[in-house]
Amino acid sequence: MISKNTIIAGMDEAGRGPWAGPVVAAAVILPRGIHLPGLNDSKKVTEKKREELYAKIKLKAEWGIGKASHKEIDRHGLLKATQLAFQRALDSLPRVPEHLLIDGRDNFTFSVPHTSIIRGDQKIRSIKAASILAKVARDKLMKDCSLKFPEYSFDKHKGYGTQKHQLALQKYGVTPVHRRSFKPVQAHL
Repeated sequence: MISKNTIIAGMDEAGRGPWAGPVVAAAVILPRGIHLPGLNDSKKVTEKKREELYAKIKLKAEWGIGKASHKEIDRHGLLKATQLAFQRALDSLPRVPEHLLIDGRDNFTFSVPHTSIIRGDQKIRSIKAASILAKVARDKLMKDCSLKFPEYSFDKHKGYGTQKHQLALQKYGVTPVHRRSFKPVQAHL
């Protein structure tokens, strides 16, 4: 049982499904009484609202962000790479929490007690905050990729398998930031 005085970090990730770029995870310890109007699962708020919340969370909470590169995804598989990103986020927190609440159903291994919660990003405030940090941090990385590879429109689809992304792969081939272990990318190697 988790007591109300337990130091809890919520954790979530962004970028499991895309064909390009890293998976990014965040860990957030929210202080008691923090007011974050509009805090919700990152998929349920506008980009503008995510940016506002991102700035407030970084200012008012304890947080850590970690990533696993597209090469690590190819080398270790998506689940192991996600574990690496989570561990890096946890390691970058300013203090070690006493319990982790993680969005999803996957079973990860941490030295800290943890609980996976299905749809946790819709139920738990600290997981919602982590979903915002992970999404905005990953989106920024994909916008940077778009500067290097403008014909792919990574700034728009963030590496997900949209029709525009499929057409770019057909026309221009695979970039250095694509996940070569993903079947839709393999078809263009």
